[in-house]
Amino acid sequence: MIAGNELENLRNFGAGEVTGKQADILGSIARSCRLDAVLMTAIAGSGHPAGSLSSADIYNILFAVADVTPSNCCDQDRDRIVVSHGHTSPGVYAALAEWGFIKRDEVCANFRRAGSPFQGHVERDVPGVDWGTGNLGQGLAAGVGFALADRVCGRDSRVFVVMGDGEQPKGQLAEARRIASKERLSSITALIDRNHIQICGRTEDIMPADIEAIWAADGWGVLNCDGHDFADLYRTLKKAASSPIPTVIICRTIMGKGVSFMEGVPDYHGKAASGDLLVQAIAELGGDVGDLARLKELRTGPLPEGRTNSPERPVLDVGTPFVYGASDKKDCRGAFGDALADVASRNAGTPGRTPIIALDCDLAPSVKLDGFAKKCPEFYFQTGIQEHATATVAGAASIAGVVPVWADFGVFGIDEAYNQQRLNDINRASAKVVLTHVGLDVGEDGMTHQCIDYVALFRNMFGWKVVVPADPNQTDRVTRWMLGEPGNICLAVGRSVIPAILKGDGAPIFGDGYCFRYGGIDVLRSGKDAAIMAMGQIAGRALAAAESLAKKGINVRVLHSSSPLGMKPDELLDLVSGRPLVTCEDHNVNTGLGAIASMHIARSGLSVRMKNLGVTRYGDSGAASDVYARMGLSQHDIEAAVESLL
Repeated sequence: MIAGNELENLRNFGAGEVTGKQADILGSIARSCRLDAVLMTAIAGSGHPAGSLSSADIYNILFAVADVTPSNCCDQDRDRIVVSHGHTSPGVYAALAEWGFIKRDEVCANFRRAGSPFQGHVERDVPGVDWGTGNLGQGLAAGVGFALADRVCGRDSRVFVVMGDGEQPKGQLAEARRIASKERLSSITALIDRNHIQICGRTEDIMPADIEAIWAADGWGVLNCDGHDFADLYRTLKKAASSPIPTVIICRTIMGKGVSFMEGVPDYHGKAASGDLLVQAIAELGGDVGDLARLKELRTGPLPEGRTNSPERPVLDVGTPFVYGASDKKDCRGAFGDALADVASRNAGTPGRTPIIALDCDLAPSVKLDGFAKKCPEFYFQTGIQEHATATVAGAASIAGVVPVWADFGVFGIDEAYNQQRLNDINRASAKVVLTHVGLDVGEDGMTHQCIDYVALFRNMFGWKVVVPADPNQTDRVTRWMLGEPGNICLAVGRSVIPAILKGDGAPIFGDGYCFRYGGIDVLRSGKDAAIMAMGQIAGRALAAAESLAKKGINVRVLHSSSPLGMKPDELLDLVSGRPLVTCEDHNVNTGLGAIASMHIARSGLSVRMKNLGVTRYGDSGAASDVYARMGLSQHDIEAAVESLL
C-alpha cells in the first residue's frame, strides 16, 4: 500500500474527518488506479475503462475505511465489499493492487488473458473480491446473504455493496432491497455510481428510474454525496454506518473521470483506448507511455496464480435418522422437514457448531419448513415471493459461515432462478436447495408447475450435486448428509405420500444399516433377465412392476439411481451386465437419468438393449397417478417396456 500509515485512522471510521493531506493521498492513489485501468484494458484490447474511472474514488475510500485487508481477506470475521457492476473489474483490480492485495504488474499485464485469475468481470479467485458478479443486479442480494450470516454468527461486521446506476431497474435488486429492509440489516451500506451513462446512452433515455424514490419506498435511508470528493464520501459513509436501517448513498460521479475524451462519453463504457488517444490518456493521468511496452512484454510470461476457494465443511451433529415403516403415511418433503428441524434444533446455539438458516418464499407449510420455523425461529427467514434474490442470498450466506437451506417448488427454485444457481456454482458456494413438487407428481397444479428438467439444468453446471431420493427413509438420510457436506447440493422430492420401500422381510431398505453414498446405485431387487433403473419415487412403481413380472417367470433386477450426475460408469455397467435395461423417471426423458445412462453405455463401446421411459411432453392436470398413466409411466407401462425388450 503506497499510503503507509497516513490513512490508518480512517479504518472503521476512526477519524472524525478526512484531512486535506489524507484527501491528497487518496487522490494520488485513485489517479494511479485510473492509469492502471486504462493500461490494463488497452493491453488486453477490451474491457470497461470509463466505468472503472468513475468508480475509482468509491473503491479507494472503501478500502480505506472497511475492515478488510490483505491479511484478513480470507477470514470470516471482517467487513465485506461486493461489487455488483462487475464489469468495472479494472478499477477494482487496480485498487486491490494499490492496497496490497495483489501485484500491480501482474494484473496490468494479465488482465483478460486466458488462464489468468484477472478475468473480465470480478471473480473470487482474486484476493479481496468477495463475490463474483457481472450479471447486473446480483450484488445487493449477495450483500444481504453476507449480512444475514454475520447476524446469526454474532459478528459485528459491515457489508458494502457498490453498483452502477444502469442496473437500478433490475427486479432482483428490488427483491434484495425489500429483504434487507424487512430484516433491518443496518450493517449494509449500498453505494451507487451515479454517472448517468450506460452502454447505449444516458440512463434517463434508456430506462428512467427515480433512484431516490425507489430506495426510499422500500424502507432504505437515502443519502447523496460527491463521488469524487473523499471528505464528502467519508462523511456520508460514516453517517450511514450509524443508521438503524440499511442505507444507500447515491454518489454523483463522471463517467470516464480523469481522461478528457472519455468523460461523459458512452462509447468508452466498453471500449479500450488505443493509438494516440491512449498516449493522451496516459499523459493526462501522469503515467509513462514507456510502461506500456514493458507490461505488454510481461503478458507473454508465466501466468499469475489466483487464490483457491474451497467450501468449508460444516461442523454439525446430524443426529440419528428416523425410520419409517410400512404403516407410516409420509411424503418425502415431510421427511426432509422433520430431519431438518431435528438437526437444526440439535445444533442451534451450541458453541463451535455451524449455524443452519432456513429461507422461505411464502411456502413454509408446503415445503415443510414450518417445523424448523417453530423450533429455531431466530434462524428462519421469510423472504416472500422473491426467488431470484433468495437464491443469491443463500449462496452468499453459505460462504460467510452458515448452512443455508432454501426450500421451494422446483419450478421456482431452479427453472425461475437458473442464472442465480449458475452464479452460485461459479462462486463455489455451498447452498442447500430443496426442490419440492418436482415432476408430474405436482399433479393437479398442471404443466406450469411441472418441474421436469431439474436434473438437466443442474447437469449444465459443473459443481452442483443433485439427489432424488426414492422414499421418506432415504430422504431423511440424504437430508442429514447434505447438511454436513460442503458444496452446492440440490435435494429434489415430489409431492405425494409414498410408502417406504421394503425388503422381502418387511424391513425398510433405506433403514438401519443403510448409508447414503453420493453417485451410488442402490440394488432394490435381484434378477437375471433384465434390469429396471429408476430415479426418485418412480422406484416404487419399478418394484411393483418387477413383482408382477416375476409372476410371469421374468426375473428383473431393480436399480435406483438417486444421484445420476454422480453416477459411476463402471458401477452402472457392472450392475446392468449386458441385460436389457429400462430406465424410468419423472423427468424429461431426453435429459435426465435415461440420457445419462445411455451416454455412459454408449461411451463404453458396449451394446445394451434399452428403453427410456420418462416425460415426453408437458403433462396434464389431475391426480398424480392419472397423470403418470397418461404419460406412460404407470406400473403397467414399465412392465410392458421390459417385455418389449425381451
